[in-house]
Amino acid sequence: MSDSGFDIYDDESWAVPNVSQDDLPPIPEAWEPETTVRGRGPVASPTDDVQTPADEPEENEVVSDPFGPFERDELDNKLISSFSGKIVRKDLTALMKRTANVPSFVLEYLLGMYCSTDDSDAIEEGVERIRKILTENYVRPDESETIKSKIRELGQYTVIDKVSAVLDEKSDFYVARFTNLNIEPFVMPDEYVRNYTKILQGGIWCIMRIEYRRPGEAEDEFGDDVFGQGSSRRPKKKGGKRGPEDSPFSVMSLTPIQMPNLDIDEFVSHRSGFTRDEWLSVLLRSAGYESDALTERERLHFVERMVPLVEHNYNLCELGPRGTGKSHIYKEVSPYAILLSGGQTTTANLFGRMNGRGDDRIGLVGLWDCVTFDEVAGMRFKDQNAVQIMKDFMASGSYARGRDALNADASMVFEGNINDTVQNVLKTTHLFDPFPPEFNNDSAFFDRIHYYLPGWEVPKMRQSILTDHYGLITDCLSEFCREMRKRDFTHILDHFFRLNSDFNKRDEIAVRKTFSGLAKLIFPDERMGKEDVRWVLEYAIEGRRRVKEQLKIMAGIEFKDVNLGYIDADNPKSVQVIHVPEQPDETLIPEGPLMPGHVFGVGRSLSGDVAVYKLENRGVRGDAKFKMEGVSHFGPVRDAMNAAFEFFRENAHRLGPGVSADQADLLLFYNDLQGKGPSDEVSLAEFVGLCSVATNRPVAPSMAIPGILRLSGTMDDIRNLEDIMRVAKNAGAKRILLPFGCLRDLQNIPQDLVGGMSADFYPDGDALAAARKALDL
Repeated sequence: MSDSGFDIYDDESWAVPNVSQDDLPPIPEAWEPETTVRGRGPVASPTDDVQTPADEPEENEVVSDPFGPFERDELDNKLISSFSGKIVRKDLTALMKRTANVPSFVLEYLLGMYCSTDDSDAIEEGVERIRKILTENYVRPDESETIKSKIRELGQYTVIDKVSAVLDEKSDFYVARFTNLNIEPFVMPDEYVRNYTKILQGGIWCIMRIEYRRPGEAEDEFGDDVFGQGSSRRPKKKGGKRGPEDSPFSVMSLTPIQMPNLDIDEFVSHRSGFTRDEWLSVLLRSAGYESDALTERERLHFVERMVPLVEHNYNLCELGPRGTGKSHIYKEVSPYAILLSGGQTTTANLFGRMNGRGDDRIGLVGLWDCVTFDEVAGMRFKDQNAVQIMKDFMASGSYARGRDALNADASMVFEGNINDTVQNVLKTTHLFDPFPPEFNNDSAFFDRIHYYLPGWEVPKMRQSILTDHYGLITDCLSEFCREMRKRDFTHILDHFFRLNSDFNKRDEIAVRKTFSGLAKLIFPDERMGKEDVRWVLEYAIEGRRRVKEQLKIMAGIEFKDVNLGYIDADNPKSVQVIHVPEQPDETLIPEGPLMPGHVFGVGRSLSGDVAVYKLENRGVRGDAKFKMEGVSHFGPVRDAMNAAFEFFRENAHRLGPGVSADQADLLLFYNDLQGKGPSDEVSLAEFVGLCSVATNRPVAPSMAIPGILRLSGTMDDIRNLEDIMRVAKNAGAKRILLPFGCLRDLQNIPQDLVGGMSADFYPDGDALAAARKALDL
């Protein structure tokens, strides 16, 4: 027992219960510390603030001393009571990460062994001992030969490394390899594989004592091993090719650093002892954050980052400022996630080789629970088919390589930086703009994103956000996440709510996956009341609507249904639509009156998208010249605007007494409100705007005007009326100006459009009548 009254590793869910210092393989004393290690010693952890939350404190900010007095709060006491053996002080983890570039779960295992106390002197002594162990026994790739030499010279040596094994069915034994220690494959004793199955599932970090036997040394082929249970070495082959059984290296003892197993039901049973807010704090503290320094919304953002770890085939995008810790969860917290720095990889690495075998056949998506692309702006694929394969995988969890269709469960996370304010970005482009050209404006790819996390709402990492309290050990948190991947919580929302009619199938899948992931993390025991479900559901819908809003900007009418919301099952008439905070409430077409000369036109852009344009006309003293701005070099658009002006010059006097086109110069500012590129199909709207200047009368409020007026004075029929009305309505139009010929087309328009806008009609082909109707002349 420690001074604090609990043993950090005394839980029965561990395969090696009640681990103490005596249970560890002893560190050899024959090798003096000052002479044992050549090279650079402990490697300092990276200082990049997006990798580990260890920033320098702000000015005047109080930083706790890990060796000073420690005061538990109520949540600390609850954690000690409920999860004894699975917790550690997170400030000590942060302290050790500053000087030791090793996985967090390795550090926290050692901290649990030597610093499971609140006594400052004991902690200081334990930290120094851990540093010595890491210096002498942790295997760094560049010091592999040094460690091999120690094993040879001493005969036995203890190492900390990740070991994996595969079954050699031909020879009937397990062949093991280290990740960092570069020695030839050796035989892994059967009992370790039986006890710690993770060895066969990608490997496990462990403390292992290795023995070295020089060639020619006497050896009883079937003698007892160090446990007295028979030799852990296999009989040597009598000639022939050298194999793992011939390796001079053998395993004397092995102690896992990662949790070999987790009783998920027993773990989840403790959830009932915490309130919702307390459990949120447990999750955040376990990841290294202090929840008291965050708002409720910020807490949800941090927890949302964990959803790819608990959901199969979940696609998350987070773009925002630098220094908000976007990659910390995937780099430091979970050993089942891989971070691709700079987003660089190949098709073969990601999805496997065409003719590969084993790991080479399935690629990263088959080996990891989560694949994270860091700095998406740098994502590059030499094989252009990679994007298409990725789209297939993100949609269905399967992909084709060669003749085979393969399945994998990996989630995908896309992270990157936005270098401007969200408001400025939305004025000129969309929120997926940081993606490289291979992806940019590929609406089919972005439609597969289940949640867009607003990284601009996440605070930058600073000392006050980092916790100095107890939290679950990193490996326990990651095992909890992995076990919860096997469960499905999507059905819980159906007990209380229904999704509204704007949802398509992909929207529903996205929201249900997000809801399920958050529910698994926050309510793993499935005890959710109606308001808990509503709280999680609204957050889940918001992230998917953020995706839909950007798709509407990219592809227009194809993604017109963005008003995602839900219906209360107890009150079907109650429909709640969820909005995104960064989306402005004001519409493009305001409800109030416009200035004379200002008019909103609707037409198809030169690139083929229906969009809304604001044409701002103004008269100045002059001799009837027409100048335009905002059209640039687009010849068809300039021709259309000139056609409207020429028809206006010839017919202005017909608008009413005293109206003339010869008394002023007319200036036009052509405003492409939605960034779709200019349109040559808004010439009728421009004619109405010129008439508005001449008569000094404003166009009717909230009116959108489609229509093409030719230089000859003739008018084209209006086509794609539903698209035109849908775009106009989404932009805020309440009225639309149409020829009588559209009456028959209105019969085929959905009632939600016809009922949401009133139509003002004019005789077919009569532009003057259209102007009089719009100006109420």
